[in-house]
This record gives sequence, C-alpha cells and structure tokens, in this order.
Amino acid sequence: MTTTTTSGHLTPDDLMPLERYARERGAFRERVLGHKAIRNVAVGPHMTWLFEDRLTIQYQIQEILRTERIFEFDSIVEELAAYNPLIPDGTNFKVTLLIEYTDVSERQVALTQLKGVEQRCWIQVGEERVYAIADEDLERENDVKTSAVHFLRFELTDTARAAVRGGAPLTLGADHAAYSASVTVNEATRQALARDVS
Repeated sequence: MTTTTTSGHLTPDDLMPLERYARERGAFRERVLGHKAIRNVAVGPHMTWLFEDRLTIQYQIQEILRTERIFEFDSIVEELAAYNPLIPDGTNFKVTLLIEYTDVSERQVALTQLKGVEQRCWIQVGEERVYAIADEDLERENDVKTSAVHFLRFELTDTARAAVRGGAPLTLGADHAAYSASVTVNEATRQALARDVS
C-alpha cells in the first residue's frame, strides 16, 4: 500500500521489511552513525543535543520494528504516527535532548536540580534567540525532577532560516539556574542543519 509523503514524513513504503533490514542493517547502521555524528552536539559537560531528521528517525523506527518483531501494517503505521512528528518540517529544528551523568546518584540529584531545564534551552542565529518548545508528545517531568530525555522543537522565523542558510553562526545553549552552557556549532554541523530549514 502506498501512502502520500508530506513534509518529509516517512511512510510504510520508506521502511525495509524485517528480512531485508536484517541483511542490510550493518551497512545502514554505519551510514546512520556517521550521519548522526555530525548532528550530535555537546552543550556543556552533561547535555547532548541530537538534531533529528528523516534518516535518524527512519533508523529509530527500523530498530524498533526489528527489536519488537513488528511486521503488521497497522502496527507499523502506529510507529510512524508516533515518530514522524520528530522530523523537522522546514521551519524548525527537532532535537532529542539527553541529560547525561555516568554516576547514578549524581544523576538523581542533578535531575532534581535541573527541573525545567528543557524550557531554558535556546538556539541563536545572529542576534535572534529562540527558546525550545519542549515535550509536546507528553509530560516528561514531575513535581520533583525532570527527565533525562526530552524532545525539543525550535521554530525559526523566516529571517533566522535565511540567516542559517546564508552561513550565519549557529549557537546552542541553556540558561537554567543550575546549568548554563553554550557552544557555537562547527561548519560541518551548521551546513547539515541548514538543510533542515531549506
């Protein structure tokens, strides 16, 4: 069955059947990991931002189908419905935010201190700074602590998108009371992200 593609969304036709994926997984995984490496950015010592796109989400879905042995059409459509919203649609960046502490007890304390940090993540293009719209899929923090994983959307104005495409520096940061950090992405990453808003 063929499904119409809109806004770069994946359809069942874009996914490999389980048998084919088993054969091609090694090469596909290597390709995706190289792709992800350019789109992963450390923001300070305990945050990683992964800028999602069609390929990173395709890989995530293929891995879920493989692990859970999903091959029924309706179940595949359900996975697509859950993950397609994480693909940027040309006006925004979509980011999986990982808060990372290797020590478990340190992580528990940090997640309590970092409550609300996902709302304080920002992207700056030139003089224009945009804050994240966080966790639209579901609430990921409670009254006590935040989650170690968040999904962020950064909506860019026409001016900001044009500036990114034109080569303007792209800076990422967080300005939470318990975590303040920023980084300007390298040129390879900037070019990759410029394609998300073109």
